[in-house]
Amino acid sequence: MKNGIVYAAIVSLLLTSAGCGPVIVSHNLADPAPPWFYPNRIEMVRYVYFPELSIYYDLSARTYLYFDGGIWVRRRVLPPSYRSHDLNRSRYERIRDYYGDDIQRYHDQNNASKGRSNQNLQRKQNS
Repeated sequence: MKNGIVYAAIVSLLLTSAGCGPVIVSHNLADPAPPWFYPNRIEMVRYVYFPELSIYYDLSARTYLYFDGGIWVRRRVLPPSYRSHDLNRSRYERIRDYYGDDIQRYHDQNNASKGRSNQNLQRKQNS
């Protein structure tokens, strides 16, 4: 009789919880935003652009994106040439309304003529 009550309790518990929808439990807490990105402030952006350095930071992947050797690279840390810059004091722009993965296309359409990037500008040839 006791087993029947336990079985009935388990079945009723399963039937009542089935209508609640999926429950997702994750042990991974989201990494906090970097300290230069307004601590304790919620922003709905994926990328931050540093125009003086011509680099992006992907908040969702926690990686820096920059033009290196003719290609866009994605790295967790900045290369030595950028490490002397204090990002806490650097001016940056929040990239709103762009959440795609192709930062090169976004950069070419929006920021190619800003900052240090001159890859799309043609230089005058000396005569």
